Amino acid sequence: MAWFYLFIASIFEIAWTFSLRFLSVKKLKSVEWRGFFTHPSAWAAIWPFAGYIVFGLGNVIFFSMAMKEIPPSTALAVWMGAALVGVKLVEVFFLKGETNVWQVVYMGLILVGIVGLKGQAS
Repeated sequence: MAWFYLFIASIFEIAWTFSLRFLSVKKLKSVEWRGFFTHPSAWAAIWPFAGYIVFGLGNVIFFSMAMKEIPPSTALAVWMGAALVGVKLVEVFFLKGETNVWQVVYMGLILVGIVGLKGQAS
């Protein structure tokens, strides 16, 4: 179950990263709180902030649950590697980011390392 928690923590880390990317403190400060519910544009500033909090907390909770059974160094390496590859995949497939053959090779090496660490820790 700990490996499942670690996978979920990685998903939360990926979502947290993109909520941080879309978060604008300037827009958040400009929200008119008195008419908040009547202005749809206010929600556009709030959603990334809400995601930042929810995904950040979920990340910490699931990562800490995983570390109860997985050695911290292994958990950290697998969690960060999975998050790095996940962020790149979201960037390429959903945000139309660019990639090259070397990035694919290095992401493959990260995945090999993740599989190797999981195999050694099981």
